[in-house]
Amino acid sequence: MTQEPNLDALIRRRIRGLRIGRGWSLDTLAARCFLSPSTLSRIETGHRRIALDQLVPIARALGTTLDDLIESAEEEDVVIRPEPDSEPGLTTWLLSREGTLNGVTVAKMRITPERARGDDELGVHPGHDWFTVLSGTAELRLGERSILVHTGHAAQFSTMVPHAIRAHGGPVEILTIVDHDGERAHLHPGAGRTKPPGAGKARPGG
Repeated sequence: MTQEPNLDALIRRRIRGLRIGRGWSLDTLAARCFLSPSTLSRIETGHRRIALDQLVPIARALGTTLDDLIESAEEEDVVIRPEPDSEPGLTTWLLSREGTLNGVTVAKMRITPERARGDDELGVHPGHDWFTVLSGTAELRLGERSILVHTGHAAQFSTMVPHAIRAHGGPVEILTIVDHDGERAHLHPGAGRTKPPGAGKARPGG
């Protein structure tokens, strides 16, 4: 496999870094990718040419993809410039790229009291949500419970419980991390959201 010298060195560092990050010895990774420990050691240290048929099982064993392993450090702008997506009472900024961060999405949301709705708007979807309050106070509705989450505090909860996030006493800004189901429910209006029996139309921010 022909590679630029800088990229070749980067791939070797990635392999070693991922292995050490998992707490694996050379023997452990070698067994998982069906290479000898000496071969793997020479790959990591640059004393052996990296072959494509070796990279594929190495990437698989490390829980990553070949594309991620060989991606050039210069191919992608590391700065994310989010564009606001607004609707009445809610503005959302996506702070992570699609398909990154192991299947989760990071977003900033600004919710205003204009978004307040009745209990029939509580939504349900698989998984767990997490958010922290950057400014203001969030009202987290979980079934029959109403929980105030203040600036600097965070909340994590099962989204199989009917829930909604609202502003309390003024605008609130939150930073949220959601999985695939949570992204569909909260960040894409009308997609992937189920509701309790008799509920009204579900919308993001809940």
